[in-house]
Amino acid sequence: MTVTPAPNPVSRPAFPGRWVGGASLVLGPSLLLAGVLLRLRFDFFFPAQLSAYERHPGLMTAAYSLVSAGWVLLWPGVVLLATRIGSTHRELALWGGVLTVLGLFARTFHAGVDHLAFQLVAAQGVTEATRTVGGAYGSFHVFSTLNAAIMGGWLLVAVGAYRARVLGPFRALALALASAMPLGVLKGTTPLSVTAAVGLCVALVPLGVAVGREGPAPLAATAAGRILLVGAVATGMFFFGRAG
Repeated sequence: MTVTPAPNPVSRPAFPGRWVGGASLVLGPSLLLAGVLLRLRFDFFFPAQLSAYERHPGLMTAAYSLVSAGWVLLWPGVVLLATRIGSTHRELALWGGVLTVLGLFARTFHAGVDHLAFQLVAAQGVTEATRTVGGAYGSFHVFSTLNAAIMGGWLLVAVGAYRARVLGPFRALALALASAMPLGVLKGTTPLSVTAAVGLCVALVPLGVAVGREGPAPLAATAAGRILLVGAVATGMFFFGRAG
């Protein structure tokens, strides 16, 4: 009788991989915290955010761009984290990972609305832009159904990371604080925003550094080639996006 051997467990999946996943865990929270701090001095609600853009367009563009880039760049890290949780706690990894990534999608939608609102300020002035945004504020959109995922996903991932011993109790608690980040359109910075962003940095940045050190370092020529390739692709994508 022929016995088929059991497949070997995959401890280091090719996707997202330790370099992409590790970089995500470092860059995502760091960019998010930088953007949150840049807009700290302005009032939280949307009229003040629009007014701040009229007076400081460069600063507010940088702040909102860093925050939105931070959220987008987090998704490979979340996938990597969920993969590690799933080695021992499959359900927590599945639901926590799915809800957290869906929450990141919703925050990306909010960032698009933020961008449009700021362009209204540039085109129509802050008074008219505030009137327009105020008239449409709270309108239904499909991503509003993901508000619970924005908050609940981080809680499940934090519990899973603790139970799977990916994070210790302190850093798991810090990760859970991400659920306190205010959500919605044109939301500025509050003490909760800073707390949530710092929590993400405390929980994920050391993990990202550790992930990058788990395997052998690439040869200098390989590393240089990858950096040049990423730079060239990013430059090409930038100009392609500007043209379209």
